[in-house]
Order: sequence, then structure tokens, then C-alpha cells
Amino acid sequence: MEIEVSAEARDKRLNSLVAITVVILSVFMGVCGIKDGNVVQAMQQAQASSVDKWNEYQAARTKLHIVEAARTQIALLAIDPARAAPVLASYDAEIAKYTAKTPQLAADAKAQSDLYDALNVHDDQFDASDAAISTAISIAAVAALAESSWLLIASWAFGAFGIFMGLCGFVGWGFHPAVLSGLLG
Repeated sequence: MEIEVSAEARDKRLNSLVAITVVILSVFMGVCGIKDGNVVQAMQQAQASSVDKWNEYQAARTKLHIVEAARTQIALLAIDPARAAPVLASYDAEIAKYTAKTPQLAADAKAQSDLYDALNVHDDQFDASDAAISTAISIAAVAALAESSWLLIASWAFGAFGIFMGLCGFVGWGFHPAVLSGLLG
């Protein structure tokens, strides 16, 4: 009779450890999901801003070429240079404006693109966390069914990696699972 009670106690302890593991990992996964959603929104905003800035840059460059061509035509075809001088001066001002404006637009677009790339690292971290924790929860469930302590330990290993990746995303650590991202991306 003692052997059965001892086995029941061991099963109960294993099931308790599985339940605690699942709760902790599920809560952490949920919090990471919220943060990951915010990161994805920021990525979308950065991408949209980058596209807008590149479009503005291209428009300014197109306007610059049009003004330069018009100025050249007026300078070459002007019958009275004195009458053409105010128009040429106006075009020179436009050329100066677009020439000064385009480098800043390109820099702004590049900065938004760089922000997107930086946020993507954190998104990858949260994705890796989600995958590792999902795997850990699945292994923990099998550990309970199979009444296997070593499966629970394997679950904890996956869970620890998932928590580490989630913390990397939260804290902003630069650790990036490049091999995992390359394999799954």
C-alpha cells in the first residue's frame, strides 16, 4: 500500500510541476504577445514613414530635374536676356531649394528604414520566444501524460530559452537567433 501512495504522491508532484510550468509560461507568453503586437505596430509605422519619405524624395528630385531643364531651355532660347533674368533667378531659387531639401529627405527615409530593421530584431526575438514557449508547453503536457520527469526537464529547457528570448525583446538586448530566423524566415 505504501508503494501506491508513494507513486501517487510522485505523480501528484509531477502534475503540480507541470501545471506551474504551464501557468508561468502561458502568462509570460501572453505578456510577450502584447509587447510583440506593439513592436509590429511600430514596425508598420516606420515602414510607412520610410515609404512616404522616399516618395517625397523622388518627387523633389523629379521637380529639381524639371526646373533645371526649364531653366536651361529659357537660358538658351531667351531672345532678351534682361527679360529672362527674373525668370532664371526664380528657377535658380527653386533649384537651390530642391538641392538643399533632397539630402535631408533621403536621410529621413534611411533613418525610418533603420528603425524598421532595429524593431525587426525585437520582433524576431518575440517570435523565437513564442515558438520556444509553445514547444515547452507541449512537451510539459506530454510529460504529464507520460509521467516522465525528463520530459518536464526538456520542457523547462525550452521554456528557459523562450523566457530568455522574451527578455531580450523586452529589455532590448541585441541577442538575435540568426540561425533560427534564417531557418524559419
